[in-house]
Amino acid sequence: MSGGGGGGGGGGGAIDQHGMITLEDLESFSEDQLSDSGNGSLEEEGETMEAEDGSDRLLHYWQEVARGHQVEVSADMAEPIQQLSSDNQGRSQREHIPFTLLLRKEKCGEQLYEKRHYEKGHWACITMREDTYEQSICYGFMRIMRYICQQNSLGDYLGMTLPIVTIVRTDENHSVISQDVTVAYYLPIEHQAQPPQPYDGEIVIEVWPAATVYTRGFTGPTNEVTIINQINAMAELLDSPGVCVNNSFIVAGYTNPAHSNRENEIWFLERR
Repeated sequence: MSGGGGGGGGGGGAIDQHGMITLEDLESFSEDQLSDSGNGSLEEEGETMEAEDGSDRLLHYWQEVARGHQVEVSADMAEPIQQLSSDNQGRSQREHIPFTLLLRKEKCGEQLYEKRHYEKGHWACITMREDTYEQSICYGFMRIMRYICQQNSLGDYLGMTLPIVTIVRTDENHSVISQDVTVAYYLPIEHQAQPPQPYDGEIVIEVWPAATVYTRGFTGPTNEVTIINQINAMAELLDSPGVCVNNSFIVAGYTNPAHSNRENEIWFLERR
């Protein structure tokens, strides 16, 4: 897998409670400002908001979350947000990216990591370079959202897949994350043979080759600090970390930013 000129990617179906992915790397604002929907899915929150005040309230919800990370959500995001947060005429079910489980490493009953194989596939990728990681991932995903929601050569909603992945690059010591961050979306199965082309000239449709990845789940926010910590923790768990790419890693997000226990994974790409 490549992705935006120097990363890897893939997907997963191992987590049972998949919530809607939105601004994947925004931390939630405080719990007393949110109603806990149980599994953290934004589609549930969205349905409640639509019933109350329509799409404006849903847009304002996103804007309030984003503002805490110096991210502006423009008014033209109202329709994509509503599309990804509503039933979409029965097309709202999230498609999980298929993989083959090769190995599950456990110790004392605790799962340490999994080894998975992903087949080659088409991905829509955009590489951002904002001031912070949070800004890059948020602005990148909003542009991917527009592509998913009609700004494509079909002029139609393409469907959501999980996880949304971000490709991060680090120095050799795994202590600093590069400002270049790639956001990648796996095309649904029905669009893999003939991917709709994006109107956004900076979104590139790439064919990522088959790959083997080592994955480890974690919960909570995804920011520069937590990503570095997760990379170093995973490197210590692997029996032979040298078999993996050493300077490019993947963060896979499954749940929305308003949930206090978001489901994420860190992925290491096996060298070819």
